[in-house]
Amino acid sequence: MDNVTLIGMPGSGKSTVGVVLAKALGYRFLDADLLIQEREGALLQTILDTRGLDAFLDAERDAIRSISCRRTVIAPGGSCVLREESMAHLKGLGRVLYLRLGYEELERRIFNLDSRGIAFAPGQGLREVYHQRAPLYARWADATVDVEGQTLQQTVAAVTAAVKSMLV
Repeated sequence: MDNVTLIGMPGSGKSTVGVVLAKALGYRFLDADLLIQEREGALLQTILDTRGLDAFLDAERDAIRSISCRRTVIAPGGSCVLREESMAHLKGLGRVLYLRLGYEELERRIFNLDSRGIAFAPGQGLREVYHQRAPLYARWADATVDVEGQTLQQTVAAVTAAVKSMLV
């Protein structure tokens, strides 16, 4: 139970913050998106384009459920909250921290929606994805850090403080 999982929308900084946080804590870092790509032998966007959303979410769930680690900062994809089994496994591994970002800031950060490997259903836009997932992130989080308008240093400091208080 000494792992930390960072959840939140794509563009909220999970991977970027996760690497720096892992260094600050003396932990390893695991990017679950890279694990999916390795297991599936394809880029996230290719999986979505060729196999569809449900197959992608199943592959993501299977990759997440294969994670067994200690003293690791885990950065899963933003869609991990769409499969209860994924989140139950991550909660079983340790604390979950939600990096909350407002929609307008998120929209400014994400410019490659069609190629970034963001899991959304046909006809669904970023706003719909945001409103679908935000309550799920809040539901699964042990703590929430607002990252709106912060520099990377400010975000890492806030996340480190939150994590240290959770690990006590």
